[in-house]
Amino acid sequence: MGDTAKRRPGIDYPRIATEEAFLTPELRELYWHFCKNLAETPDTAIAMRPQSAPGSPLAARLLDFDEQRLQDMDANGVAVQILSLTCPGVQIFQPDVASELTRLANDQLADVIARHPTRFRGLAAVAPQAAKDAPAEMERAINKLGLNGFIINSHTNDEYLDDRKYWPVLEAAQALDRPIYIHPRGASKQLAGAYDFGNLLGPLWGFNAEVSTHVVRMIYAGVFDQFPDLKIVIGHMGETIPFYLWRCDFGWELGHKLPEGKFSKAFRRNVAITTSGAADFGTDHAPAEPALRCSIETMGADNIMWAVDYPYQATAPAVTFLDKANISEEDREKIYWRNAARIFRLNLDNVPGTTDHQTTTA
Repeated sequence: MGDTAKRRPGIDYPRIATEEAFLTPELRELYWHFCKNLAETPDTAIAMRPQSAPGSPLAARLLDFDEQRLQDMDANGVAVQILSLTCPGVQIFQPDVASELTRLANDQLADVIARHPTRFRGLAAVAPQAAKDAPAEMERAINKLGLNGFIINSHTNDEYLDDRKYWPVLEAAQALDRPIYIHPRGASKQLAGAYDFGNLLGPLWGFNAEVSTHVVRMIYAGVFDQFPDLKIVIGHMGETIPFYLWRCDFGWELGHKLPEGKFSKAFRRNVAITTSGAADFGTDHAPAEPALRCSIETMGADNIMWAVDYPYQATAPAVTFLDKANISEEDREKIYWRNAARIFRLNLDNVPGTTDHQTTTA
């Protein structure tokens, strides 16, 4: 494919995983309290119960930084994980409690990174429901704790970031020049009614519908006209939006007679995606990595980053998937680490295999 030399992932350059979850002991205890004492919700059904139940292997992996996680990374040649607080994060609590839990989680994350400075980077938790206080914590997370962006688990109080009450959070992220990763959680009340049987609420369909709806609302509401330099990151190969991008433009122009391609231009300019939880090797009836190739063709390799979705997904298939993907070596290296270094403004001076990388932090 025109490559002059084949550089080897994990040897000549690092694998950086960009959507890797953790949990704090305090939140685990509170989640379990919710599961035991409150009515069943989408979040308790698909997230809080399995990650907080006593004896849960998933909870053990989410809480661990020094043993299982590092062993898994070493076994699979993963140099760095960018850690983020697992869903639903702090967004289910009252504003004052959420703010306190946010500071605690961000402090703990910074401590983990300090213990393992060559292995971990992190995204700061944000409490959108405390929108007046959140910008100060966001500034502290970047400028004092050295974190690399922000994690928001989709809706807050069944509302989305297009609501102007949350715009101080968006303004702060733009001013700090760090992205917001929008991660799925149980569907908002506006959507949840359609997912009332089986396991539709989770990764089968509800997760991608929740986040794709969120991002489409933000574009439709003019969020990126107001904040043209704001960067949003979404996982799971773009939550189906890359496949539907032409249709989004068509519907946009049909309904509003707005400039041609306005939707896709905003998406390509302001949104990056990761490959989290999407390791499609193909079948006897379908080619391998169709979603990855579709994403490269519709939004360009510069807007795609590799991720595992650890510990919810296994690391080895995610590594094999990108190692063997039928893409150019230049694109493979961008997706494995170069895009993450640029988008999250990572300082990788102490990470092996990045000697040709210029420090990207301010």
